[in-house]
Amino acid sequence: MNNGFQEKASLLRVLGHPVRLRIVAGLAREGACVKDIWECLEIPQAVVSQHLKVMKEHGILEARRDGTRVRYALRGEMLTELVRVLRLAI
Repeated sequence: MNNGFQEKASLLRVLGHPVRLRIVAGLAREGACVKDIWECLEIPQAVVSQHLKVMKEHGILEARRDGTRVRYALRGEMLTELVRVLRLAI
């Protein structure tokens, strides 16, 4: 099997959770801190933090300290890659 497709399948598995897709959709517009995300999604902060951790570990997100908060954003090239992967699926 083509290694490129293995990587894309792995990425899609990570994003295969509805909460993660909602987070990515929101972060595609602009970065946000955990508090902003859980308030917007109306789910517990601990749940959001766990999903952010998984996506960060898989290279989907980057985190930057902003004073006392950490702001999350899609890694620059990740949005382009997500669009490309989704087009392959259509």
